[in-house]
Amino acid sequence: MSETTAARPIRTFHPRRGRVSTRHADAMAALWPTLGLTVVDGDRTPLDLGEMFGRDAPRVLEIGFGMGESTAAMAASDPGRDYLAVEVHTPGIGNLLALVGERGLRNVRVACGDAMELVHRLAPASLDAVHAFFPDPWPKARHHKRRLIRPDNVALLRDRLRPGGVLHCATDWPEYAEAMAATLAADPALRNVHEGAAPRPRHRPVTKFERRGELAGRPIVDLVFHRVAITGPDPVPRP
Repeated sequence: MSETTAARPIRTFHPRRGRVSTRHADAMAALWPTLGLTVVDGDRTPLDLGEMFGRDAPRVLEIGFGMGESTAAMAASDPGRDYLAVEVHTPGIGNLLALVGERGLRNVRVACGDAMELVHRLAPASLDAVHAFFPDPWPKARHHKRRLIRPDNVALLRDRLRPGGVLHCATDWPEYAEAMAATLAADPALRNVHEGAAPRPRHRPVTKFERRGELAGRPIVDLVFHRVAITGPDPVPRP
């Protein structure tokens, strides 16, 4: 195996294509230059979130936002925090940008590319929360290495959280929920906010994937963990 092949990141997502509507294309043309970020594999240049958002505020990383409706709703109801949302699906990126423009949201930035490559560019303890809602479950055993919630990724995400910061995951696949819970619980610097699964927090809108899971009879599982404080008592976590 060549060094180039060995260094290639393991993808946690299926590259997807889709039709970009005129509305999406117009939003991308108008807003991508100021609100968008292209994630380049292997780029480890530190990302200045203060410069990106133009202010100093708590930040939320939203991984895999789909069509962006939930992200836009959360950002609109939470103007005191900034949302950095990353996705690979072009129509979803266009739709989120359209929602941002239509609703006049100033606390959303949109990245296109591999979320874990983006995380490498973020400073330790720079995030207030990480949301991973309904990531690809990769149900076949030979594909489990591609799952987003696995020990190495969790360690990196946890490192980017401030003490007391929240890692919130949701899935509608029971086996993945069990694996998620075990992986999160095994990290020594993470603590479960609840005993077992959490009730769906009000701030998390019901997503399209959630509705599909419910229609298929699959239970929805939310897991909310927070980073243990480095010194002193744990701060009260925010969702």
